[in-house]
Amino acid sequence: MRMIKKVLIAEDYESINISVQITLEEMDVQDADYVSYCDDAFMRIQKAMHLNQSYDLLITDLHFARDHREQKINSGEALIIAARSIQPDLKILVLSATGKPATIESLFNKQDIDGYVPKGRNDAKQLAEAITQIANNKRYFPIQQLRQIRQKNAHNFTQFDLTIISQLANGVRQKDIPAFLQQNGIQPSGLSSVEKRLNLIKETYDFSNNEQLIAFCKDNGII
Repeated sequence: MRMIKKVLIAEDYESINISVQITLEEMDVQDADYVSYCDDAFMRIQKAMHLNQSYDLLITDLHFARDHREQKINSGEALIIAARSIQPDLKILVLSATGKPATIESLFNKQDIDGYVPKGRNDAKQLAEAITQIANNKRYFPIQQLRQIRQKNAHNFTQFDLTIISQLANGVRQKDIPAFLQQNGIQPSGLSSVEKRLNLIKETYDFSNNEQLIAFCKDNGII
């Protein structure tokens, strides 16, 4: 594995935790921690950063059962927001039984997650595929939900999307876009964020390159 070496698993069901750990071991990811509470996950991320041993990937469920223990962070989405607030470059993979396309799309568009694997049949295989994709700086979508999103043409272009696509249309090279974003105070401004947004849109519309995306946006009056 290239890039993904240290992983944190946030999952309140022990059996699933163990299954994820086995998958990671089979992929030769030896440095994996697991917690059952979102508060504990956030504290682990804080501590790792303080020790200069930051996690490369957070694998989290969305829903955590409530019990006697009081929690400040009580959902996977809240954990994602909290984690990204202190470690913006943290890769995040959601492993959840929630399979609604609208929920998945929102996680990709609003929370900028790197992958989503639905719990169920073949989830171990999909988990391995997702981690491999993320390690190569690509996003991973569940196939069935991705088909539904494509059928709906469900991508909502954000102002950030329009900015980076317009720069491409004006002849700016993809690798030079971060400099433009930084000069204009636009966040996020990293090359990874630019690549992920472009890959997301191209995957949604089944485009293989930026030229097809630019042509589509021009033809449809998006830019």
